[in-house]
Amino acid sequence: MLEPSNNNELPPIPTKRYFTIGEVSELCQVKPHVLRYWEQEFPQLKPVKRRGNRRYYQRQDVMMIREIRSLLYEQGYTIGGARLQLSETAKPDTAKTTHVETLRQLRMELEAVVEILKR
Repeated sequence: MLEPSNNNELPPIPTKRYFTIGEVSELCQVKPHVLRYWEQEFPQLKPVKRRGNRRYYQRQDVMMIREIRSLLYEQGYTIGGARLQLSETAKPDTAKTTHVETLRQLRMELEAVVEILKR
């Protein structure tokens, strides 16, 4: 992840479940359009999208963005190099994590449907 010296420069991550793109932008000191671009370039970065295509990032997404930021801005990697670096350091249980995230997203969408049906 980030070097301890770099962590001091960024604000601490609050103990929330979901963060908006604006909050993540402030927490990681990266503009929102850059975050949207990184979503296209880094397959590991997949925020939950809800009504109106609004992005909701989780804590692990914020940590991943901070790692990407460190690789690009502080360590001098290119986008391709950072992508390769992240894929090499990925844990073997990445597929399991992806399934869990998919299930979480599906549950959130189903809860949204239930809310709509209750109205």
